[in-house]
Parts: sequence; C-alpha cells; structure tokens
Amino acid sequence: MIAAGLAWLGFEAARIEARSAPFVRDRPSALPETRVALVLGCSPRVAGGRSNQFFVARMAAAAELYHAGRASYLLLSGDNSHPSYDEPTAMKRALEARGVPSARLVLDYAGFRTLDSVVRAKEVFGVTRLIVVSQHFHNVRAVYLARAHGIEAYGFDAAEVTGVGGAWPKLREVASRVFAVLDVHVLRTEPRFGGPLQPMPSG
Repeated sequence: MIAAGLAWLGFEAARIEARSAPFVRDRPSALPETRVALVLGCSPRVAGGRSNQFFVARMAAAAELYHAGRASYLLLSGDNSHPSYDEPTAMKRALEARGVPSARLVLDYAGFRTLDSVVRAKEVFGVTRLIVVSQHFHNVRAVYLARAHGIEAYGFDAAEVTGVGGAWPKLREVASRVFAVLDVHVLRTEPRFGGPLQPMPSG
C-alpha cells in the first residue's frame, strides 16, 4: 500500500506541468483579459544585499501585463510575518516605480505559501478568475493549485533566472509539487490565515 501511494504521489506531482502548461504563456497578448493578476512574492534581496533577480523579473512581468491591458488590478501577495520583512510593500514600491498607479495595487500580507496566496485570492478577495505572475516553474504549480480550488487561473511567465542563483528554487520545486498534491488531495490544507471578505476595488 505504501509503495502504491508513493507511486501515485510521484505520478500526480509529475503531471502538474502537463496539466497547467496549456494555461501558461510568456506573452501578454496570448492571455485573456482579466480584472486581477496575482503577483507572487519573494524577497527583493538575497544574501549580501544583492537584488534578487527572481523579484526583479516578476515585477517587470507584472508591470508589462498591466500596461498591456491584460489586468486592471494587481494583487500583490507575499510574506509579512515580521515587521522587518515585508514582501508586498516591496512589490508595491517596485511596481509604482514602473508606472503602475498605486490605486491599481492591492496588498495581501498573508501570502506565506503559494497555496495561501491563491486560496486567499478567492476566499478573502473574492477573485475567481486571474492571471498568476511568477517564473514558469512556479506558475504551473500555482495554476494547478488555483484550478483545484475552483479558480479560472492562467499564468504569465516572468523571465527565468539562470546560473547558480536560479538553480536552487528549481530543485526545491520538485518537493513543492509533491506537497501541492498532498495539500490538494490528502491534507485539504487551508491558508494559515483566513479573514473577512475584502472585495477587490470596482472600476
């Protein structure tokens, strides 16, 4: 039984790419227009204080998507678990610097995991159709999680990060996809924090 369960888990994790890839694109023009794009956070800096190229590429992609008219609002979801660490505010500043109006930016400070970000988009912010913005390897998992929770989700790929700096997150993604399957099919995992409904702005 254990061997069969592990085999099923590995098979389902391996299928995440194939299931999500039809909904993920690297050009805004290939995506439908949506009211909301969900921008997934990460640290703006890495060890030594250098710019995190994953963050830089995601902010560039989010701004591109907005300026292309594919999303009217950007929901910035990230970790703010400590007063000195605030991914959503860092994203807001970076996007304002790229010409996205502040009124079009909504911050979610409790996006501690990808699952938290996508489920809170629906349960807290009332979003049932969205475009996820991240790198491809991350987008396919996020779209998988979103669609498993009844969200019509698409993905817009930010530029990949090459070299040593880009290798570790991609290796870690193997385990993350296994946990995604467990979260959806076995554990029925909920976000760490729920909260009252906070509908996205209208207009």
